[in-house]
Amino acid sequence: MTSFSVDEKGFYGSFGGAFIPEMLYPNVEELRLKYLDIINEPSFQKEWRDLLKDYVGRPTPLYLAKRLSEKYNTTVYLKREDLCHTGAHKVNNTLGQILLAKRLGKTRIIAETGAGQHGVATATACALMGMQCIIYMGEVDIERQAPNVQRMKLLGAEVRSATCGSKTLKDATNEAMRDWISNPEDTHYIIGSVVGPHPFPDLVARFQSIISEEIIKQLTEKTGKPDPDYVIACVGGGSNAAGAFYHYYDRSAVQLIAVEAAGHGLHSGFSAATTALGKPGVLHGSRTLLMQTEDGQIVEPHSISAGLDYPGIGPVHAHLFASGRAKFFSITDQEALNGVKTLSRLEGIIPALESAHAIAVLDYLKPEKHEIVVVNLSGRGDKDMNTYMKHEAFFNS
Repeated sequence: MTSFSVDEKGFYGSFGGAFIPEMLYPNVEELRLKYLDIINEPSFQKEWRDLLKDYVGRPTPLYLAKRLSEKYNTTVYLKREDLCHTGAHKVNNTLGQILLAKRLGKTRIIAETGAGQHGVATATACALMGMQCIIYMGEVDIERQAPNVQRMKLLGAEVRSATCGSKTLKDATNEAMRDWISNPEDTHYIIGSVVGPHPFPDLVARFQSIISEEIIKQLTEKTGKPDPDYVIACVGGGSNAAGAFYHYYDRSAVQLIAVEAAGHGLHSGFSAATTALGKPGVLHGSRTLLMQTEDGQIVEPHSISAGLDYPGIGPVHAHLFASGRAKFFSITDQEALNGVKTLSRLEGIIPALESAHAIAVLDYLKPEKHEIVVVNLSGRGDKDMNTYMKHEAFFNS
């Protein structure tokens, strides 16, 4: 039976590991040796779960979307991560990691962000815990996610612009890693997705697994059975998908549906559909699937969604793809905008662009009438209103 848990060397099948420069080794090794003991301590779990309940607002609802269900002639539930404090699932992980950082004696926090939701969630956790916070963000993303930049600054974080490469998430991650190399003693790097060197993919997935833990309990209460027929989630690096899939890996009756960003189209040259276009390689400390040229240079990704604008995926998702456990779809920018319009008009819920990719895949999935579909609604659309307004004619049509 194929395992979807990380092994002792940090691999999921042939993907993962810790491919890092020597100067980063002490930081990563300290984390690897200590993270499981710390996060499994009863006192840690109590503090984290109390914050999730009283500060974040968990459990988030599992909402029966009746009009969406009627449209697709099936039963669609939305896991409402958009109702978390800060507006997305990211805060589940940042609160966990900042509690871990405190126990490691760190006083300075750095992070990377694309859509800004992880940056806001990190800045929020730092404000709560009184810790210095520096957020790296691509220059392009700073412009298209201006509301989140302002939120980070209001929370007391310093936002540093990444001005190299595509000036998006990949480049922000590069800058954050350079910072961590330069400041190993007092700094903890809160990676926001299931990417990076081991143990980060496993660490982030464990904190996000609260999502599928709740889905199982809530679906049992609502339907009498814990397993839906489908769990759908968008994938950039893939933290919300890892959380939504986590407790279903070994439940083979549940189909796992991962949705990537096709951008302008799979073969347009402006895409971020890693599983369709990528091949194995190493990026940001792990072996995974990457969009790259024949000589191994990273191909710049494109998506209307800043959170999906990444040339790779987390190693766990590469393993899910390679093993066939999850089925991967890709959704274009225009289809994602259609998803925004559909959910907004039918359910009165304005989704984040990332989440809209997961909604849009319902047009292709075509579930049966008797089946149950859970869509992880990873974030709300406030941060994307500037983008939506640029397409005002479409939304008014």
